[in-house]
Order: sequence, then C-alpha cells, then structure tokens
Amino acid sequence: MTVDDQAVFREAARAIIERTPRFELVGEAEDGATALEVVRAADPDVVILDVRLPTVGGIEVSRLLTRDDRARVVVLVSSDEPRRLSGLASGCGAAALLRKHWLTPRLLRGLWVAHRRR
Repeated sequence: MTVDDQAVFREAARAIIERTPRFELVGEAEDGATALEVVRAADPDVVILDVRLPTVGGIEVSRLLTRDDRARVVVLVSSDEPRRLSGLASGCGAAALLRKHWLTPRLLRGLWVAHRRR
C-alpha cells in the first residue's frame, strides 16, 4: 500500500510495485486518516508512506500501524529531510526511513526479506 499526498509520487510508487516480483498494490491513500481506513480494509503487509501527510502525519500513522502490528512500514522523506527527521522517525516503529528517490524493486525486496514476520 502507498500513502502520499502527491498523485505523481503515488503513480511512480505504483509502477515500482508493479515491477517488483511477488508484490501487489492493494491500496492507496492521499492522507493519514484515509490511510488508516484503507489499512483496516485492505490489510497490507507493507505500507509505504510519506512523512508529511494531511490530517494525520506519517510518523503518527506509522506509530499506530506498528503498535498494532498491522503492517511493516517504510517511511519516505524528501531528499532534504532525513537528518532532521531521523530522530523523530526512530521511535515510530518503521522498518526503514528512506529518501523517496531510493525506492526501487530491489530495495522493496530487500526490506521484505529483512523485516518479514517469522
């Protein structure tokens, strides 16, 4: 599942997921509140979400999802944010905090292997 308020990024993430073997896009949302609703309905294994979201921010969405063990979360940031947000993101339960432009099929597979439930 992808969560980003920018349609262009959701389209790019959709294309990356479609090119990733054994991955399937089960939902999308453009804000944090909708993301929480879609997660309940779609029950994704992985949620890729932007740190900056309308309604409920990405860090809080990550905390809620990982607290309930609903999904593995990957928080994405713009290229200028990682240093400033790394401390805040460290306590949100996310499997990774990544720059948006790093998202690739290979990275998704690697994160899945590293953070899958046993």
